[in-house]
Amino acid sequence: MEVGRLLLVLGLVLVVLGLIWLYAPGLLGWFGRLPGDIRIEREGFRFYFPLTSMLLVSLALSLLLRWFR
Repeated sequence: MEVGRLLLVLGLVLVVLGLIWLYAPGLLGWFGRLPGDIRIEREGFRFYFPLTSMLLVSLALSLLLRWFR
């Protein structure tokens, strides 16, 4: 029963994020451009490592999973 509830909530979260991304792209424009996200761009080379953004996603998912446990 717990796994079903978790999948339902994660599905709803993905639908809401998809709708936000589709209809209000400026609302999440800050994501991926946070201080601490590593971006190196040179001629013929581009490296991007979203360190801070992924830490924020990890924290949000950890809190969400803890809340539903």
